Amino acid sequence: MRTVSGGGRTSLFLNDDQHWLDGSATGTRGFGRANALALPTQTGIERAAERLRRLDLVVDLGADIGSAAWLRGAATCLGLCALTIALAPRLDRPIHVVGTAPASTTDRDELASQSIAPLAFGATSGRRIGATNAVRPLADTPERPTLDLSATLPGGDAIARTLRRSGVGAGEADRAAALIAEQVSLADIRPGTRIDLTLGRRPTRDVPRPLEHLAFRARFDLALEVVRDGGTFTVRPMPIAIDATPLRIRGRVGSSLYRSARAAGAPAKAVEAFIRQIATRMPMSRIGADSQYELIVEQERAATGETRQGKLLYAAVGEGDRRTQLVRWEDGGRTDWFDPKGVGEKKGMMAMPVAARISSSFGWRTHPVLGFRRLHKGMDFAAPYGSPIRAATDGVVAFAGRHGGYGNFVKLVHGGGLATGYGHMSRIAVRGGERVNRGEVIGYVGSTGLSTGPHLHYELWRNGSPINPASVSFTTTSQLSGRDLANFRALVSRLMAVPVRGGSAQ
Repeated sequence: MRTVSGGGRTSLFLNDDQHWLDGSATGTRGFGRANALALPTQTGIERAAERLRRLDLVVDLGADIGSAAWLRGAATCLGLCALTIALAPRLDRPIHVVGTAPASTTDRDELASQSIAPLAFGATSGRRIGATNAVRPLADTPERPTLDLSATLPGGDAIARTLRRSGVGAGEADRAAALIAEQVSLADIRPGTRIDLTLGRRPTRDVPRPLEHLAFRARFDLALEVVRDGGTFTVRPMPIAIDATPLRIRGRVGSSLYRSARAAGAPAKAVEAFIRQIATRMPMSRIGADSQYELIVEQERAATGETRQGKLLYAAVGEGDRRTQLVRWEDGGRTDWFDPKGVGEKKGMMAMPVAARISSSFGWRTHPVLGFRRLHKGMDFAAPYGSPIRAATDGVVAFAGRHGGYGNFVKLVHGGGLATGYGHMSRIAVRGGERVNRGEVIGYVGSTGLSTGPHLHYELWRNGSPINPASVSFTTTSQLSGRDLANFRALVSRLMAVPVRGGSAQ
C-alpha cells in the first residue's frame, strides 16, 4: 500500500487491488482504477453541476436498448408526452369566442357590392356599391340611333331565320333573303359565313328595328350588299377578281416526303393524294432521300388576299430521267391518271407478266407436243421472241434455271400463300433468292422446253395447288387517242408552264 498526501489535498491510499481509497473512510469508498495520482477537492454544488453537465438528456432510443442510458431516455420521452397531454385543451368542451355585432343594412349592402355579384352584373373593376332601397328604376332610357351586329349563318337557306334572330322584322328578313336568292343560290352559301348588318332607329319600342344595311361574302368570287333605299331594298353585287394560277411545288424528299411537301406549303389533302397515286405505280420504299418530288395543285387567289386550294393535278417523284409522272385527267365525270404520254394504268391484284394476247387458257386440253389430253395448269401468252417478262407482283425468286418441259423457268414466291411460275424463257434475268418488285423484268420470251413457238407459259399457285390465273384480276393499261390525246397534251403543256414556287427538305 502506498500513501499520497500533500498540502490542500486529501490523503489517499492504494490498496492491493490497485484502487485508491479515501483515508477518512478507511477503504469504504473507492475511486476506481487509478488514472491520476491526485484529485482536487470539490464542493457539493460543483459535483452536482458536473453531473448535470455530463447528463445526456437526448438519448438515441434505437441504440443500446435496455441499458441504463436507454431506460433514462425512455423515461424522459414518456414524461414529456404525459406533460403535453396534461397541458392540452379539452376536446370535449366547446371553445367560447367573443361574438360580433350584426352588420347594419348599409354594411351588408357594401359587403355584397364587393362580392361576386357585381361581376355577374358586368362590373370589371373598381368598387361598386350595390343597389339599395334608395335606387329607383328609370321609366325610359334613350336608344342608340343605329345598332351594328354580326351573325354566323348555319346555312345559306337559313339567312331569313338568322336575320329574325338578330332583331330584324319577319317581313324585312324574308324580302332581303328573296333579293339575295336572285343573285346567288342560297344552297351555295357555305355554312359558317359571317354577315354584318346595321339596324336603324325604330319609332317605338314595340316594333323591330328596321334593316339598314347587310353585307357578306356570298361566294369566293362574289360579295353582296343589301342597302335600304327609302322603303325598299337594293342588292349590290361586288365581284372579286380571282387568279386561278395553280400552285407548283418542287423539292427534295429528304427524311420524309410528307413533311417536306407540307413544309413547302402544299396542303395536307393534296400531299395525301400525291402519296396515294405514286404508291399505285411504285413502292414508296424505293423513293430515296435524294429523290426530287414535284406536285401541282389547284389554287385560287382572291384580290382581297384569301387563297383556296383544290385538287391535285400533277404528281412526280424520282431522279433524273427515272421519274414517275402522273397527270390528272377528267372525262365525263370519270377521273384517271396518265403519264405525260397519255398512257394510263388501272390497278388489279397482279400485273400482266407480258404485253401479249392470251393464246391458251387454264384447263383440260390436248398437249400440242405430247399429243394426249391433260390439264393445262397455266395460261399461255403469244408474245414475240425476246419480249420482256415482268414479275406479276412483289416476291422472292424461289427457283431460276432449267426445269424439264418448262425449259428456262422462274418461280416467284409472294405473300398470302401465292406463287407464280414463268416458263419457256429464252433468257433468265434474275437469280435464286433475289427479291423482285412488281413490274421488274425477270426474263425474256423464248421457246425452250416442250414448246412449238415463242410464248410465255404463266402459272399461279395458291398454297401449292395450281389455280386459274384468270381468277385473279390483272392490271390493265389504257391509252388516250384522238381528240382526247390532243386535249391531254395541251393540259400537260399548261401545267408544265406554271412557275415553280419552291421546295423544302426535312
